[in-house]
Amino acid sequence: MVISLSRTHRKLEHIQLALSAGQLNQSGMDEIQIIHQSLPDSSLSKVSLHTGIGELKLSSPIFINAMTGGGGLETEKINADLAIAAREMDLAIAVGSQMSAIKNKEERNTYEIVRKHHPNGIIFANLGSEATMEQAKMAVDMIEANALQIHLNVIQELTMPEGDRCFEGALERIRRISEELHVPVIVKEVGFGMGFETVQKLKSTNIIAVDIGGYGGTNFAKIENERRSEEFSFFNHWGIPTSVSLVEACEAADQVHVLASGGIHSSIDIVKSLIIGASAVGMAGSILKILNEKGIEALISQIRTFHQDIAFMMTALGCHTIDELQNIPILFTGFTYHWLNERGINTSAYSQRRRL
Repeated sequence: MVISLSRTHRKLEHIQLALSAGQLNQSGMDEIQIIHQSLPDSSLSKVSLHTGIGELKLSSPIFINAMTGGGGLETEKINADLAIAAREMDLAIAVGSQMSAIKNKEERNTYEIVRKHHPNGIIFANLGSEATMEQAKMAVDMIEANALQIHLNVIQELTMPEGDRCFEGALERIRRISEELHVPVIVKEVGFGMGFETVQKLKSTNIIAVDIGGYGGTNFAKIENERRSEEFSFFNHWGIPTSVSLVEACEAADQVHVLASGGIHSSIDIVKSLIIGASAVGMAGSILKILNEKGIEALISQIRTFHQDIAFMMTALGCHTIDELQNIPILFTGFTYHWLNERGINTSAYSQRRRL
């Protein structure tokens, strides 16, 4: 296997490999059962999909999560289309890591295009945990971002042939940026999940949210292994499933918002995530797949369908707001139930909501 030497080439490889690899569909969300409510006392006309992440007010619980940028015209076109879909459906959107544009100004437009096409929307800038305070400000200013995502991708970097090998000081850099940056900071995983311990550490900073990025969607260990001459197969199944990670994060979060992502591809996955405790739900791989295979109009139509489905399910559950969803009882089964109980999490507190 030939190892690519340029960051631009690597960005394009990631997109191509993500599309060919597809989604794992191992998020664990099918091991969550919503408890039906036969007397919902609700009306579809009264349902609101508005939610919030700290000071950020969102009209939809869905946001388009970080995917790409820095890969020349191809990634510029992807980000333009994603931004148009976000604008048409009034969604928040995150760009991919901007380090490539910080190091090469010729790549700036692949990110700036998002603000151009979504001028009044909520946009998240994005950098890795190696970023400095100066770089964080540059990333935010580049796209007039409303918040900054700092991504944690240790497993991807270790598997990446040309990746980082030192991760010292990340928490302190996150702490400083969250204290000094003029916009809110969100810390996200990239497909390997966050456990209770990680969220506990992050609570000591001034971040507003964690995005769990659970195992079960696009697998960046497998993607990077495709680019290696000698495979690190031990990382291919490494991580915390989305269903488990979301519960662990919610148990640890306190005042920090929790965002769900990682193999979430259906409206019922979104609703389950919101019931567990997520403030919003990020989608990336499934969004990219629809855009690539069917085009922007089909993507907009699918997002509209997601919104309709969510509203119908909220009505069936007797909920007019996202906050009310978090009182709905749910039952964990299978591996998810076993994991949570082994970790000392009281699953009955979720299944007996409204009875306690």
